Amino acid sequence: MKARELKELGVDQLKEKLAQLNLDLFNYRMAAKLGSLEKPSLIQATRKDIARVKTILTEKAKA
Repeated sequence: MKARELKELGVDQLKEKLAQLNLDLFNYRMAAKLGSLEKPSLIQATRKDIARVKTILTEKAKA
């Protein structure tokens, strides 16, 4: 998800998105440990999305 799209969301929606991304990251890591994750790049992409959401939440908190 792009930062521009995330900036349009409200704080509550961003928190829900963050919770969902954390759950996805957990599931991807477990799948990687079990050897069933076909695209290991999903872990890195999800971590970057989490960072984007956290950055935007911080920006909105300071505004």
